[in-house]
Amino acid sequence: MGTTQLDTVPEPKYWQLRTVLSEALDSEFSVGEILPNERDLAARFGVARATLRQALEQLELEGRLERRRGVGTTVAPPRMGVAVGTAQHAWPGGPDDAWQTLDCTLETPSAAIAETLVTGRDEPVHTVRRSRVSQGRPVAAELLYVPAASVPGLSAIDAPSGAARARAVLRELRHLELERHENAVELGSARADEARELDRLPGAPVLVVTTRFIARGRVSALSVATYRADTCRLTFGDSGGVEIHDGPERRAS
Repeated sequence: MGTTQLDTVPEPKYWQLRTVLSEALDSEFSVGEILPNERDLAARFGVARATLRQALEQLELEGRLERRRGVGTTVAPPRMGVAVGTAQHAWPGGPDDAWQTLDCTLETPSAAIAETLVTGRDEPVHTVRRSRVSQGRPVAAELLYVPAASVPGLSAIDAPSGAARARAVLRELRHLELERHENAVELGSARADEARELDRLPGAPVLVVTTRFIARGRVSALSVATYRADTCRLTFGDSGGVEIHDGPERRAS
């Protein structure tokens, strides 16, 4: 096969710098160490600060670096394995659930959520807010949408407000027989509210895991969970996932 046009395109300068920086992280820096400021790094490697920022952003996306409020850019620890989904075909909120329940509101959903739940635009939905912490660090934030029709036994007495209401919604949801769940994963950027919960900067890379829970032939709950892409290696199913090591920069815990 002949050489294609893409084969003749040289590597972008930021990508070459990313490789050099990655080697420096392995040989000169330790986990948690703060990198020199951008001006000093740009001078050391003889590049423009714009090129340096591109390389740093790439390394952040790969989980080698993390930007911390009031601290700066530090060398990140290896990605942690985080089990995702419901491998045991269980509803959220079960005894083995790793999520912490925070709050719950009853409100009219957005058009996109209503369409995914296949509900009427004016049908009220319980929105349960949960968080997940691993090794002392926040790793994920979740919004769980549960149509009122999925938890008909819920009463104001059982669920007055806040976390109590959230726990009651989850308890009532488990009265249904879960038929299956459907997962989808995509790369995104943290919104301002998500960034606060995850202790990141707005725009930081995140992995969005959307799960539809099916019972009685319909979507009975919808989970939208946002994971820190820089620290998490998501695993699905019962086996715990697969690790692929392709050079020193691909570190997996």
